[in-house]
Amino acid sequence: MDGNLKYHVPVLLERCIENLNIRPDGIYVDVTFGGGGHSGAILDRLGTKGRLFGFDQDADAEANVSSDVRFTFVRSNFRYLSNFMDWHDIQAIDGLLADLGVSSHHFDDATRGFSFRFDGALDMRMNQQAAVKASDVVNDYPEEALATVFHLYGELKNARQLSKAIVAQREQKKIITIRDFVAVIQPFFPKRLEQKGFAQVFQALRIEVNRELEALKEMLLQALALLKTGGRLVVITYHSLEDRLVKNFFKSGNFEGTVTEDFYGNRHTPFRLINNKVIVPDEEEIRRNPRARSAKLRVAEKIA
Repeated sequence: MDGNLKYHVPVLLERCIENLNIRPDGIYVDVTFGGGGHSGAILDRLGTKGRLFGFDQDADAEANVSSDVRFTFVRSNFRYLSNFMDWHDIQAIDGLLADLGVSSHHFDDATRGFSFRFDGALDMRMNQQAAVKASDVVNDYPEEALATVFHLYGELKNARQLSKAIVAQREQKKIITIRDFVAVIQPFFPKRLEQKGFAQVFQALRIEVNRELEALKEMLLQALALLKTGGRLVVITYHSLEDRLVKNFFKSGNFEGTVTEDFYGNRHTPFRLINNKVIVPDEEEIRRNPRARSAKLRVAEKIA
């Protein structure tokens, strides 16, 4: 691929491609195109009649787009999967891959505001055309709403204290930069837990800014509708919130994980689990790519 792996080192690459069970003439979707690593590996296994669609809402990803005639890039959030498949006259697909992690490119770019390692604007937008930035959340949300964000998306026990301190600070001066924000939250974490605490707070803000869990739910439901019988859904998660949604959806076809049975005890589920035990990176991959440590790969095949 043109510009392949410019900034994104794919996690669990071989296991993803193996479990996608690629048919040479099939139609596939990589809804998290990023640096193009997974897409490149899919194209390597497609024949001349195969097709691949790559979704990404980040303008930076376009630098990695392939000129391969079998590939179509869609500059959009994957929550609009069905709309764009319809636009391209695709009624059914053979497989879909989603790598839900934030790439090291985003964490390493101080101008994007994803990391507490740098100073810069408190931004965190995946789509830089989106209206709401992280600074808007911390300056404009009511105290109770802020606490809810930190509790639900950061799983922070001190969510209320954090939101109270943020509101008190912004009444004196708006919180615009990462340094401003870190100065407010730092007193709430002992030194030994500082990195973990900061990561949870920043994760919560990022999820809220990008509406990540809502988008994931919408995409999974649309993927189920688009998949052919026997089609594969391959998803890599990186934190418990998204992993729980994927696990429940693969188990039952809903996000609560509620499985119903018929009179004979047969379970009603649209999927067959390919890996009953979650797939994780080995130590060698983690050594090469530390961000892979929290990765979990789940695979399901549509049966109905």
